[in-house]
Amino acid sequence: MTEKHHILILAGTPEARRLASALAERFPDVRLTASFAGAVSDIPDPGIPARTGGFGGAEGLAAFIEQEHVTLVIDATHPFAEQISRNAVEAVKTKDVPLIRFERPEWKQQAGDLWESVSTLAETAERLPAEARVFLAIGRKEIAAFSHRTDLFALARMIEQPAVPLPGHWHLELGRPAQSVEVEESLLRKHRITHLVSKNSGGRQSHAKIEAARRLQVPVIMIERPEPAGAQTISDSDEVLRLVAQTVT
Repeated sequence: MTEKHHILILAGTPEARRLASALAERFPDVRLTASFAGAVSDIPDPGIPARTGGFGGAEGLAAFIEQEHVTLVIDATHPFAEQISRNAVEAVKTKDVPLIRFERPEWKQQAGDLWESVSTLAETAERLPAEARVFLAIGRKEIAAFSHRTDLFALARMIEQPAVPLPGHWHLELGRPAQSVEVEESLLRKHRITHLVSKNSGGRQSHAKIEAARRLQVPVIMIERPEPAGAQTISDSDEVLRLVAQTVT
């Protein structure tokens, strides 16, 4: 193992931060950099050197890889961060650098869940029945796809203010997902929610709302993940560490 190795982690998820910590502990002589897109300003400290902001597409990422002597890229971005994942695939091809896609497992429907799977936001918006009271747990960038449905009441939760104005009768709740099923259940009851819209993001951090919907028998319109961008995809962090060891030793 030598200091010539530089691992770039495309971050933005809790799993990425835990992986960064594990890499720093396991490979102390390897240079690590975490990169955040900057979609939100409240970025938790990954515990390793970090940068924030876009690269300027695949070409910009390729240039960064060359300038910073990156020898391995780990794409640990959100499962729905399609563009950066595509950019990563294209960038590493031009620089002949290995790429690992680290992606948390998707949620699986369980007994008692009332799920309807859809592929796009547009399809989701049309599936909601008239006068529904919907909990939109999808993030601020996607909320515009629903703003034309003024017949709906929507509880919209996101970390920061949306870029587009929301209908006046909607309720905007700023904050991260609650970790407690009981808190999420109380929220659904308070706003008399009849439908939940969620991306199949996977992970523990935002699953409480799915469990709350199951308890209350609230139908869930689940937006399925996009097709993988083409990188080797792994959901086990121990397997990622094993592959990294093969690269840096």
